[in-house]
Amino acid sequence: MKRPPAPSSSLSFRSRLLLSLPFTGLMLLAGCSLTPPSQHPELDLPPNFKEDGNWKGAQPAAHVPRGDWQRIFNDRQLDAILQGVEVSNASLANAAARARESAALLSAARMAFLPTLDLNASTTRSSTGISGGGNNNGTGTFNTGDNDNNTGSGTGSSSRSRITTQHSIGATSVWEIDLWGRLRHNARAITADAQSAAAEVEVTRLSLQSQAAQTYFSLRSVDTQRALLDRQIKNYERSLEITRNRYEQGVASRGDVAQAEVQLASTRASAIETGVQRATLEHALAVLVGQAPAAFGLGKENLSATVPKVPSVMPSRLLERRPDIASAERQVAAANERIGAARAAFFPTISLGASGGWRGMGKLLTMPTRYWSLGPDLAQPILDGGQRIAAKAQADATYDATVANYRQVVLTALQEVEDSLATLRILAQEAVVQEQAVKAARENERIALNAYTAGTDTYLNVAIAQASSLNAQRTALDLQARRLNATVALITALGGMW
Repeated sequence: MKRPPAPSSSLSFRSRLLLSLPFTGLMLLAGCSLTPPSQHPELDLPPNFKEDGNWKGAQPAAHVPRGDWQRIFNDRQLDAILQGVEVSNASLANAAARARESAALLSAARMAFLPTLDLNASTTRSSTGISGGGNNNGTGTFNTGDNDNNTGSGTGSSSRSRITTQHSIGATSVWEIDLWGRLRHNARAITADAQSAAAEVEVTRLSLQSQAAQTYFSLRSVDTQRALLDRQIKNYERSLEITRNRYEQGVASRGDVAQAEVQLASTRASAIETGVQRATLEHALAVLVGQAPAAFGLGKENLSATVPKVPSVMPSRLLERRPDIASAERQVAAANERIGAARAAFFPTISLGASGGWRGMGKLLTMPTRYWSLGPDLAQPILDGGQRIAAKAQADATYDATVANYRQVVLTALQEVEDSLATLRILAQEAVVQEQAVKAARENERIALNAYTAGTDTYLNVAIAQASSLNAQRTALDLQARRLNATVALITALGGMW
């Protein structure tokens, strides 16, 4: 039995191929970029910081690791805490997950350049009814449903039903030709978004590490304050004992004893009060390292870290190292690329499609049931209610907003560095003077106590001298903690390790 000829088409394969050549040639043309030229927003940066006058040139450092900047404090406990932040902090894990989400979106955007391929298979069963007219004046033929033909008199009609089953197996492929750069601009925008998200991870990491370090130094300052108060309590206890002995001997008044008792009780209350501060700071550290406060604890230790020397840095270094500035700049780049994508939406979409398979009511995979198609497709929206114009206006406004945000981030960064430099400079000067005050207060306390013991002075002067000495020492400890915290703030403002 001779195989029936294949179904003819209005256009041969060669004709279809020739028609598609002009559109295929469009793929080889270099598409014009519809994105405005990318450039950093202009900033009037000063040549140096107001608070420091020694400068050195900055080199590109975006690729340089920030390192374990906390090691400059030479505190193993601080190293362990910041490592806990790195491993277990929930906010940092959240930022890292968002960065992975952006990376996945970038992979999807890159895949949009490749053709799509869909496989499909279907089986359809259908019923078709066929009816005919009869003769009013004679004998008619009609279908009763039981027999094919029945004959009777009068008006009649005939009907038949046919059930068919059709099978189909095929594949469809579509490849969008990115002539106007819509896909390219979108991919570049998502690339910048992914880079911004990665920078935000560094922003979060640096911020959390800074919080943990400052909380740690504040806690150690409280521990040192408590140790100082405990030592002073012992001194006041000895003073109270001496005063009571002198009162019993009749060489001191009852008022001297009362004064010594008040001073001792007040200092004990201050020592107890430090427990509230310490508990609050310890709980904050527990959350920062990703633990429940009940499962976290730090033993008491004195504040032993020394304030490191701060090197000079030019303002341009901020643009190289700070992750928040890098994130803001990438947001500007992404918004710029989306302007190009919005412009490309005004042009027609050109794609190349192909499909093929087997379809029919008989056996599949035979020549009579095979079908295929190949050709270009062009789609141009005509009326969309102004949606593309609105999308372009939105892209322009978003770009302007990101530029303004970038400038604000840079100015805020400069302010933070200036604040930290000023704080460190002023506190260093204050620390020198305060150390002199501590020495003078201790000497005054010694003289007043000796004079009282010799009976040449009242206990009131002793109490005043002791309170002055204690306050001077506590102020000195507070200054040390503030200088350490200001150093951490400066490291954060400079984008990490200098």
